[in-house]
Amino acid sequence: MSLSHSSAEFTPCADCNIRYRAVCSTCDNDELAQLEEIKYYRTYDAGQPIMFEGDEMHFVGSVVSGAATLSRSLPDGRVQMVGLMLPSDFIGRPNRETVDFDVTAIQKVTLCCFRRKPFEAMVASTPHIGQRLLEMTLDELDVARDWMLLLGRKTAREKITFLLALIARRTADLHMTKVSEELPFEMPMSREAMANYLGLTIETVSRQMTALRKEGIITLAGSREITIPDMARLKAETGDEVQVGALN
Repeated sequence: MSLSHSSAEFTPCADCNIRYRAVCSTCDNDELAQLEEIKYYRTYDAGQPIMFEGDEMHFVGSVVSGAATLSRSLPDGRVQMVGLMLPSDFIGRPNRETVDFDVTAIQKVTLCCFRRKPFEAMVASTPHIGQRLLEMTLDELDVARDWMLLLGRKTAREKITFLLALIARRTADLHMTKVSEELPFEMPMSREAMANYLGLTIETVSRQMTALRKEGIITLAGSREITIPDMARLKAETGDEVQVGALN
């Protein structure tokens, strides 16, 4: 596990920007006070490893800002991205000794970390945290099933619009914005990372993004700043009525 990090300014749980989506979202004031006692922050620059598969898991935590990937190395040296971690997503698993995936920052990431053993004790003694973890795990399972369909049956255009819709929805939820409104957001992934995640070539991703821009389904400012003028129109391009929610 990487220990290379810099400290971030301490933020009280009540003032945190992910307060109402993170693992602590259902905690009462006494439970938040307990979390305050065991939490600390770490920041990682883009490209910096956060955790390595197989290492001992010293902490778990929530993504406060930025984005990170989950990946796994194959025996022949290839690396496959299997998840994208966005603000409010939970990294690590209580009651597991080792890390299951490589976790790497793709933007500057701030984590709200909890020492694993004290957090496991809180999960056992605090129903609100255990229940919220279960909800988040079931959400992950639903998205994983949708993603299996996406990768196996969708066209390149449908894959890309589905991914854009997922990230747009997460951005709207975090900022409590209606998804029907014009929605700007920063794409956390490069074209190359999108291709890797979706099982496409970078050329295909670039062609499809250009086509979406020319048709007015998205607008681009630079390579990462995206605005969705009409969310319903974007969702219509995904090929189904999947409810876009958690991404990892």
